[in-house]
Order: sequence, then C-alpha cells, then structure tokens
Amino acid sequence: MTKYDAIAESQKARSGAGPERDSRWAEPEQPSLRPEPKRAGRGYAALDLGTNNCRLLIAEPAHFGFRVTDAFSRIVRLGEGLGHGNELGQDAIDRTIEALRVCRDKMAAKDVARARLVATEACRLATNGPAFVERVREELGLTLEILDRKTEAYLAVTGCASLVDHDADSVVVFDIGGGSTEIAWLDGPATNMLVDPCKRIRAWDSLPVGVVTLAERHGGVHVTRESFRGMVEEVTDLLMNFNLAASTSSEGANFHLLGTSGTVTTVGGIHLGLPRYDRRRVDGLWMQSAEISAVLERLLSCDYHERAANPCIGRDRADLVLAGCAILEAIRLAFPSERLRIADRGLREGILMNMMRHDGVWRQEAYR
Repeated sequence: MTKYDAIAESQKARSGAGPERDSRWAEPEQPSLRPEPKRAGRGYAALDLGTNNCRLLIAEPAHFGFRVTDAFSRIVRLGEGLGHGNELGQDAIDRTIEALRVCRDKMAAKDVARARLVATEACRLATNGPAFVERVREELGLTLEILDRKTEAYLAVTGCASLVDHDADSVVVFDIGGGSTEIAWLDGPATNMLVDPCKRIRAWDSLPVGVVTLAERHGGVHVTRESFRGMVEEVTDLLMNFNLAASTSSEGANFHLLGTSGTVTTVGGIHLGLPRYDRRRVDGLWMQSAEISAVLERLLSCDYHERAANPCIGRDRADLVLAGCAILEAIRLAFPSERLRIADRGLREGILMNMMRHDGVWRQEAYR
C-alpha cells in the first residue's frame, strides 16, 4: 500500500469501513527488554531514537490514559553529518550508546513489563544503521526497531490526536523531526479515544528533511533571510505531492493545523515569554497565524548568540531552530489556517497508546 492509498479508501471509510492498514500496524511487534523481568510489572516503556534526540517515556495505565512514572531526554545528534554523507559518525554513535545505557537502567529500575524501542530517520538512511542496531543489542541488550516511514507517521498521529478540535472535520497533523517530517490529513468526525484515530487518515507523507539535515545543507548558525527563504522553498517542493493529495483539507469544518515537535513547542514557549520551558503551559496551546508569524520574525531578527540565550531554545538547539521554522512556514503556506494547536506529545505517546489499546487495559476495572 503506497502512501496515498489512504485517499482511495476515503469513500469506503465514510461508509463505515476504516482504511486498510498493514498487519504490522494493527498488531505491532513489541521488542522486549533483555534480560526478562523477574516478575510482570504494570509499566510500559516507549523509546524514540531520532536524528537529534534520544527520548524515553515510562508509564502505567490509568483511566482512559496513562500516568507517566519516569522520562528521559538527551540531545545526541545521532544523524550528525547525514546532510552530507550516509554514515553515522563514531562520536555520534558513542554519545547515543551512553544515552541508551541510561534508558536501559531506568527501564530496569521501573520493572517495565512491555517496551517498544524505535529508531527513525538516521538509522533508516545510514548505511551503517543496521550495524549500529546490532551493537546496541550486543552491548546493552536492547532491541531497536527501525521504523518504516508509514508507521512513524501513524504513531505520531496516534500520540497527539487527543488534541484535535472535536468540532473539526479536517486537520493536518505534522511532526517536524531531526531527519524527516511526517505529515497526515485527518478527515471526518472525531471519535472517542478507544477508537484508533488513524482511521481518519486520508493521506500521509514522510518528507526526507528535518531540522538537522536542513540546517546542515543551508547553514544553521548564520541564517539570513535569503537562506531562510531557500530552506522554505526546498520544503515547499517536497510538500508538493502531499499538498495535491490533501488539496481539499481546508474545506472541512473548523479546519486547523496540529503540530508536534521541538520546533512548534519552542515557538509556543517564545510566544508565551516563558523564563524557562514549561510543558504544562505549552502542550495544547492554541496560536493564531499572526502570533506565529510574529515569533518567526523575531527569531529571524536574532543572531546565533541571541537565539542560544533564549531559555526556550538554548545552545544545543540554537543552530537548528530556524531550519525547523522554515519547515513550519512551508507547511503554513501549503495549508493556510488561522489556528495551530501545539502538542508536546507524539511518537512515544503514540507507542504507549497503541500498546495499551492492544492489551485492552482501559476495559479492565483495575484501571478505573
């Protein structure tokens, strides 16, 4: 099934049948930790190893959701250099191994019963990606699953779909990553959380561009308005096929954009003037188009050191934030909307929701 087969399923979906999905999505294989826990716990773990970040979320089922019991995030830049080559660098691999070691210890300490550990664009692109995965297995006893693009897009939708406006018949959801950008069009009325939100997907794409690869190609430290326009134009070209497939998306009632990534959460934090990033204030935030434009203009007027000094950016991301903003701007140009909702949730939450839905935990009285 190709990425645009979902469009052909739209009429069938409106008559009561959901779009066809591969068996891997319906019942994803759940790689287990090694060694096996001595006793079955309630904990679930989701690990997302991206091009820029290594992130772990550990949670236990709660009534119609889950309760986070531990989390970890570290910038590792595994995909450093992939904008110009096709191999993971040794320094990047070593940084990532150390971050994964922390994740392994946290999962062991929480007696995690089920885990899904995934790697995305960097490992998909790199010729030594499989060798890296094997080293992780041998050295740390962790089994990394390299996600295909469709599964990544669908998991991102699953993770943030609860923030879709319930009155919106049409939404474009996007996840700006380090090496790729996932985007999907959800069409039709919203349903309750026990129903897979991916049944609303009519079209999707995974663009082979993210904040790390775009910044490496165009420069991220010294960004001029001209180089920023060049980044926007590159992403606009990559969006062309999806733009055609989702050309009627804005016709749906109460259409809006929903974004999940460090880029959009940073934009939200800057808009709020936060002295330090606060997830509780950013996750679920609605921004108007003019407010987004004001933040982008402010960032374009800053030099690298001013961006690094912003508490919602920091030195580790100061060279990437404008590349992310260029991707955001290209999406806004392709799908004009007065409203953008910001999600500080995504792939990891999608993994957790999928595992728990698959296990039927919300039907059990124990979690009321």
